[in-house]
Amino acid sequence: MTTQEVKRKLAAILSADVKGYSRLMGEDEEGTIRTLNAYKEVITGFIQKYQGRVVGTAGDSIMAEFASVVDTVRCAVGIQEELKDRNKELSEGRRMEFRIGVNLGDVVEDGDTIYGDGVNIAARLESLSDAGGICISGTAFDQVENKLSLGYEYLGEQAVKNIAKPVRVYKVLIEPGKPSEVKIKAKVKGRGQKYFAIAAAIVVIVGAAMAWQFVWRPSHPKMEIASKEKMAFPLPDVPSIAVLPFVNMSEDPKQEFLCDGMTENIITFLSKVPRLFVVARDSTFTYKGKPVKVKQVSEELGVQYVLEGSFQRSGDRVRITAQLIDALTGNHLWAERYDRDLKDIFALQDEVTLKVLTAIRVKLTEGELSLGYGKYYGGKQGLDCYLKIMGGNDLVSRRNIKDNNLARRIAEEALAMCPEVPMAYLLMAGVYSNDYWLGSARSPEESVEKAIELTQKALALDDTLAEAHGFLGFLYTQKREHEKGIAQGERAVALNPGDSTVLVYYAISLNYAGRSEEAITLFQKTIRLNPVGSYYNYMSNLHLGIALMLTGRYEEAVSVYKIAIQRAPNNMWPHIMLTATYSMMGREKEARAEAAEILRISPKFSPDFYAKRSLIKEQSKRDKVVDALRKAGLK
Repeated sequence: MTTQEVKRKLAAILSADVKGYSRLMGEDEEGTIRTLNAYKEVITGFIQKYQGRVVGTAGDSIMAEFASVVDTVRCAVGIQEELKDRNKELSEGRRMEFRIGVNLGDVVEDGDTIYGDGVNIAARLESLSDAGGICISGTAFDQVENKLSLGYEYLGEQAVKNIAKPVRVYKVLIEPGKPSEVKIKAKVKGRGQKYFAIAAAIVVIVGAAMAWQFVWRPSHPKMEIASKEKMAFPLPDVPSIAVLPFVNMSEDPKQEFLCDGMTENIITFLSKVPRLFVVARDSTFTYKGKPVKVKQVSEELGVQYVLEGSFQRSGDRVRITAQLIDALTGNHLWAERYDRDLKDIFALQDEVTLKVLTAIRVKLTEGELSLGYGKYYGGKQGLDCYLKIMGGNDLVSRRNIKDNNLARRIAEEALAMCPEVPMAYLLMAGVYSNDYWLGSARSPEESVEKAIELTQKALALDDTLAEAHGFLGFLYTQKREHEKGIAQGERAVALNPGDSTVLVYYAISLNYAGRSEEAITLFQKTIRLNPVGSYYNYMSNLHLGIALMLTGRYEEAVSVYKIAIQRAPNNMWPHIMLTATYSMMGREKEARAEAAEILRISPKFSPDFYAKRSLIKEQSKRDKVVDALRKAGLK
């Protein structure tokens, strides 16, 4: 923002958060999120009632601005009284109590977002408040002193973090009192009043000094910034970003699919930009429902930027907030709130994505400007179809027979409802592929053929779908049609070079066609893009281990198989490959121990089963693995 573009104004700011939120989440994540969403709805309702507007809803916090301080304090009191009544219905350990700070100050306005000391002071006052209480600044008190039937307790001048001058702080006494009734904290009546007052002053001074030294010193930034030295992975040479799951602020848990879909589509769109490093959905969704800091996300995933937001649906309207943070500086690069009709949801996803790219100075070419999902879903029927496909994909990703059969029914309904949407065919193709790998198909070969047929139908509707080309390449490789698999993988990567799933499928095709050295580099890239995710991170490590084994790098292969086993301890495939590799290394004792793990998971396993399922093109290499399994005692 240039100097000419800066817009300043005087505003009353309300800042609120939950006291003891981490404890509540640690004891019951799902219950806490439900209560938080319900209470935020209440708070938002009061803000609207008193002509305020919400400007931030990250995590357990909520911030709003008002034109009137009187309205702001009335709103704060109304919130606390309503939440107090609601908390009576909960057990003592599950009550959710908000702290509220109110300030009147100068702010910088940037679109729907505000910044500056006026905002920061409100946040600091919030942290000084008691659970269920309200603290206001001296500037706010001066406006409401004689206008509300409330009492106030003067807490003195407080030194607060990142604010140069101490701030006068007043605690609002919510029980009705006389206007301008102010109690002075530590004021003592009686004969020894003078000495007690001096002692109290000494206590306040010493306390303030200690607080300044250990809590509020300006050397501590507003937000903990990430350290490059502490990052689990080195920062990429291009801008890097993690998109955290948007928080569902709706009371209806059924809106989770729409909320998650919003996040996933933004990730997909961003990953199509060649000049951007985007962490995979699998990894960022491990933070879903957890109270995490931007610093933690940045250091664990090795990225500079973090995008977070919230989603709220009310009837046919949605409210979405989003903010982009530079974890290395703590700066908020961009933040915005959108209130739109539900039919605009897909256009809104694209708009958020474009704003993010602009904020981190990544420019799109003309051909990259039309990569959203809105073209597939039109009107209410389209949205229903979208939600159905999202739900089906969630079931397919669980990769067990029960959920896969349920996904089959949903896929059938989606195909009947919206036969023109390619993702409906991809959903059913995933079901048939699972049948093959789960052993639930009457004819494994027919299942693969059916999956190929459905994926080809999806591509007939839209040949630019990278995920469809990647999946088709994987299916061809399952049939040992290796050159077809590689060709589809190349097409997929050309369409979406930053998608970890696309890269995994392509690397698998290369590996089993005999191009293991190339595959190793790609697998390592997919692990970097998806460092902590579950299924596709497991896939990358498993097949990387196989590639290392095929190139004779047995020690490295063993290390990678162990990571795959950590990700999926009851999946027999990493145990199979670890058994064979130990056997090839002559480590007979370890090979037999792993063979016992295979039989624990699948008592009927035999080396012949592996021979039929192995994707390795070269017969001699398949035979080598089979012989190693037999050498380990498997029959």
